[in-house]
Amino acid sequence: MAKILLVEDDKDIIENLSAVLRAEGFQVRAEEGQREALEAVEEESFDLLLLDVSLKNGNGFSVCSAVKAVSDLPVIFLTASGDEFSVVTGLELGAEDYVSKPFRPRELISRIRSVLRRCGKSQAVVEIEGLRVDTVRAVVTRDGQDCLLTALEYRLLLFFLNHRGMVLSRGRLLEEIWDAAGEFVNDNTLTVYIKRLREKIEADPQNPIIIRTVRGLGYKLGE
Repeated sequence: MAKILLVEDDKDIIENLSAVLRAEGFQVRAEEGQREALEAVEEESFDLLLLDVSLKNGNGFSVCSAVKAVSDLPVIFLTASGDEFSVVTGLELGAEDYVSKPFRPRELISRIRSVLRRCGKSQAVVEIEGLRVDTVRAVVTRDGQDCLLTALEYRLLLFFLNHRGMVLSRGRLLEEIWDAAGEFVNDNTLTVYIKRLREKIEADPQNPIIIRTVRGLGYKLGE
């Protein structure tokens, strides 16, 4: 689970963005100022720095410059829409990417995961109960044998892996499938997809131990 340091001086953005990131399976520490951000970097190890330009005391450019001088911590700047100066300055200081405000949560999450993969901060190979998922090559094997998943089954599996240990409601899973399928997906369809996925990745699909049913709530991958 990647750990993100969010540095932002707007309390509403901190609250809302922290909730979005945690819902996506990330650990989050939030700070409002330059001094607090640098102290946080000294106290803890992070996988990514999500950094606003304007801060309570100081600015994001100073934080980025100080962090890049001593580490390879990836940085994504949050910039005001159309603020070309901030974008260019941030990239020249070594930032990996930027996202303009107001941003769409899905786009931000996608940018974060892309940067983590590029910088080698995300786990490329995940193993659980005999199942091995190579997220770089998009290869899934079970006890050494290839699991031939459809694109939608693979996306569903990745969604579970990105939320390992979290209970996912049927409604949330339906949204994810609907997004990928590009067409209306109902509750019965979700049941079919879960069944097919289990048949391919579970040693005993009738008694699944990878994707577990949490009665009355939804599903969960792992403990």
